[in-house]
Amino acid sequence: MTMKAYVFHGPNDMRHERVAKPEPGFGEAIVKVTLTTICGTDIHILTGGYPVKPGLIIGHEFVGVIDSLGLGVTGFQIGDRVAVGAITPCGQCFYCQNGVSSQCGGALGGWKFGNTINGAQAEYIKIPSAQANLAKIPNDLTDEQVLFVGDIMTTGFSASDNAPVRLGDSVVVYAQGPVGLCATAGAKLSGASLVIGVESIPSRQEMSKRMGADIVIDPTKEDPVAAVKGLTDGRGVDVAIEALGSSVTFENALRSIRPGGILSSLGVYEGNIEIPLDAYGAGIADIKIVSSLCPGGSERLRRMMSIIKNRLDLTPLITHTFSLDDIAEGYRIFGGKLDGVLKVAIKP
Repeated sequence: MTMKAYVFHGPNDMRHERVAKPEPGFGEAIVKVTLTTICGTDIHILTGGYPVKPGLIIGHEFVGVIDSLGLGVTGFQIGDRVAVGAITPCGQCFYCQNGVSSQCGGALGGWKFGNTINGAQAEYIKIPSAQANLAKIPNDLTDEQVLFVGDIMTTGFSASDNAPVRLGDSVVVYAQGPVGLCATAGAKLSGASLVIGVESIPSRQEMSKRMGADIVIDPTKEDPVAAVKGLTDGRGVDVAIEALGSSVTFENALRSIRPGGILSSLGVYEGNIEIPLDAYGAGIADIKIVSSLCPGGSERLRRMMSIIKNRLDLTPLITHTFSLDDIAEGYRIFGGKLDGVLKVAIKP
């Protein structure tokens, strides 16, 4: 049996193809994809900024319905609606057992979909370590409501988790793209008393306030570092979150924190970044820099869906919808930040 898929063959070379439908092995599940999307990391892959092997189906943010189950997977049945994280930890290796399941098996090893194994821009997807990674979707939540729990939401929230953001903290979030918007929401829900967004695109500025920003700075109209210092009695914020993957925003985030503050980095960087000596206090300013790769696993997703159910609506982030046949147009609009796009939904 075959299925439709959008297959990567090299930088700026993606093709619609029919490929073999996957079959589940021991501990695996096959999920029929009902809704997926395009992530900023997919753009890095498409342009060659992040290399993956030709012939791979990419995409790692999706929801669907269980189509078949391999031996050893219990507590689920065919037809269950499920969310699955972009990160699929095994739960048993050295890294999982030491609390860094996103690095399952080694550096970046938890990220398999569209990186080392076939991803979600297809009709069906194979789920590794399914017992640890399938999360049932509550009946009263739609696919659109939970589409982002497995990647941009859990990633955005991890910035505050890892800092950590404390009650009453001041936080600045550099870049209000999809991940930055989730980081803004996460900071607010974590108890920050002042959340500052930094963004130049008007539609994203508006969405930033909707997601919890108290103030949004336009870096094309004023120096964001000076503005942040002005809002915090000259000290700088307790936590700065970098959500773009740019050396410029990384440096600005570093310069925006107070002595003893924390830079929580979410960006995927395509080149080297530098740490200015003065901004880092010559290494003795008690500054911390932390990074994270979106936490996965069924319990993390359950918690994210609980927040969606009771505290947060992310459906406004879906600004465009395409079929799998028209996904190339989705890539063009999303990659070019055209037509006020935030996220596109892809329906296989």
